[in-house]
Amino acid sequence: MMLPKRPFLFWVPLFVLVFTAVFAANGQNVDTQMLVHPPVDSWPGFHGDYSGRRHSSFTQITPANVNKLTLAWAFQTGLAGAGIKSTPILVDGIMYFTMPDHLWAVDARSGHLIWHYQYPPNKGNHIGQRGVAIYRDWIFFMGPDDHMVSLNAKDGRVRWNIAVADVNEGYWTTMAPLVVGNHVIVGVGGDLDNLPMFVQAFDVETGKLQWRWNVNPKGDGKHAETGGTTWMPGTYDPALNLVYWGTGNPTPVLAGGARPGNNLYTCSIVALNADTGELVWAFQVTPHDTHDWDAVEIPVLVDGMFKGKPRKMLMQATRSGYFFVLDRVTGENLVTAPFGPVNWAKGVDAKGEPIPDPAKEPAPDGRLIAPDEGGLTNYRSPSFDPKTGLFLVSAQPSYSLYFTKPADGTFGWAGADYGLWGKGVLEAIDYRTGKIRWSHELGEGGPGAGVLSTDSGITFTGDVHGNVLALDTSDGKTLWHAGLGSSVRNSPITYELDGRQYVVVAGGGVLFAWALPEEQK
Repeated sequence: MMLPKRPFLFWVPLFVLVFTAVFAANGQNVDTQMLVHPPVDSWPGFHGDYSGRRHSSFTQITPANVNKLTLAWAFQTGLAGAGIKSTPILVDGIMYFTMPDHLWAVDARSGHLIWHYQYPPNKGNHIGQRGVAIYRDWIFFMGPDDHMVSLNAKDGRVRWNIAVADVNEGYWTTMAPLVVGNHVIVGVGGDLDNLPMFVQAFDVETGKLQWRWNVNPKGDGKHAETGGTTWMPGTYDPALNLVYWGTGNPTPVLAGGARPGNNLYTCSIVALNADTGELVWAFQVTPHDTHDWDAVEIPVLVDGMFKGKPRKMLMQATRSGYFFVLDRVTGENLVTAPFGPVNWAKGVDAKGEPIPDPAKEPAPDGRLIAPDEGGLTNYRSPSFDPKTGLFLVSAQPSYSLYFTKPADGTFGWAGADYGLWGKGVLEAIDYRTGKIRWSHELGEGGPGAGVLSTDSGITFTGDVHGNVLALDTSDGKTLWHAGLGSSVRNSPITYELDGRQYVVVAGGGVLFAWALPEEQK
């Protein structure tokens, strides 16, 4: 068929429209191989790959040219609130990211909207939304009211919608799911007394429950051992077939006398068999927590040398102020070290677990505690740079006054805490010793940005003043920054499309993509 004669520019928009339609129709077809070894044009999971290291092999953007970065595109959600806390995922040139009740698919080259899904009105907790997972051409999204929705990645149509917990009991869901094989694995949130917590796996095709692991050994909500929220995604070792997950604080929160003992398996790192949910080992980073210090921070998986021997290691910087290195095969402790002011523990036991000081439990006349309730770090993702051996974490040295209130009884929060002082710093921790190699000031108050590092020696993050930062990984010096107009609350990602490296980070309700000018590549 002959096309009518038209000026060349007439056909350009039509070509782009047809190309986009064909491109979308091809589908994503994400498989296990892609999730284990993502190609350079993808970021298919919350962490990028399964390890949680958030480190890229890219070298196009270097310390020498990073100051040439320019804005490639920006996508405005038009929503206010807590801003974008999610990590975008990227497959086949399409980027997916979330805010509570919302999921967007945008063109990763231009930032143009492809489709938008809005979850139905609900009474869930809308504190934040961390992102989505993808497998084959299916997206998995958590509604705030404890529902998991599977959507078609090409057009956002709903495949199925299942409940993973009961919102009427006090549960909520904000996390990005983790897909392992034919399992889509999710945890739950909730801070009410007598609310047992768990991690569950569902069939990726049907949504049918496959297994459930209870954080609390008794797990029926009728005993003191409750709590242990599992609201952040874990990591996965394909060779060991183990999923590593962090758990939250016990309840009641500040009234430890109502729940004597260590309160297993709250505030712990656990290793679970990915196919059965069976507990393989557990390490409790904050036994008998009385300060609301979740241990849901990302368990980062690293293969490397430790004291002259190759080790499969797990590293975690925790909210309670300690940095841990474990053997991820056995759970054996290799390093326990504070990475800021910590005064709530008397020392470390033979297993490498901190020993709580009873004198630092909240009391009616108040106790000065370091760190504060927000913790020395929190949900924001760290990064591990294999070239330098540095664990890079957004931290908050801080102090707080903790009280119990007899009028509150031994239920719920059971007291109060009042922050006295805190500042944001990015810390580079030597994993072999736990010593801080360098730190970079981020400003007064609590930082919210995660961390991304690259092989070229750059670390990307954000400060408390609304800047996205590029730092020299070797010493923490600032190489470049740009103001976003609002604080960074998510973790940066990077990818290459058409030979061009992009760095994407959110500020408020806007997603920003940065790249070198074409002539600078």
